[in-house]
Amino acid sequence: MTKKYETIKLSRRHLIATTAAFAAAPGVGLAATPRVVTWDDLIPPGVPYAEIIGEGEMDPVQDTWLPEFDENATKLNDALDGAYIKMPGYVLPIDMSTAGVTSFIMVPYVGACIHVPPPPANQLVFVDSEKPWPGTQLWDPVWVTGRMKHELQSTTIADIGYALTADKIEAYEW
Repeated sequence: MTKKYETIKLSRRHLIATTAAFAAAPGVGLAATPRVVTWDDLIPPGVPYAEIIGEGEMDPVQDTWLPEFDENATKLNDALDGAYIKMPGYVLPIDMSTAGVTSFIMVPYVGACIHVPPPPANQLVFVDSEKPWPGTQLWDPVWVTGRMKHELQSTTIADIGYALTADKIEAYEW
């Protein structure tokens, strides 16, 4: 049994156009694997967490502890700027509709920024998502996958060190 193979001839113009198309969209056809990141990874290497938060003081009127942050609280991990990551956290809603939450601050523990003083800036992530996260699941932990960037910003709630454009938000299962 003899097999015949057909020879395909490509013009130089077609080859250049195809190569340019793949160069313009390098992620097309290949699913990017996100780097799994923990909250400790948001702190720059060599900066211990103990050096971010000082002793602070008690507010006797509100009966809360007011932490003191030093300059290390706004130091960010350069390796995460532009990285495609997946990390767990909790949702603190910013923009919410009947469809769900599309912008939120991701925090490392339940109640951060609401019931207790906010964590340092390098422990908070501002998340934007085109697909809303259901408002009925706000107290559940989530995995957020997307592109991370440095974006130190000050809000009325807290200073935030990172921004993440979410491609995917899903329930955190352990």
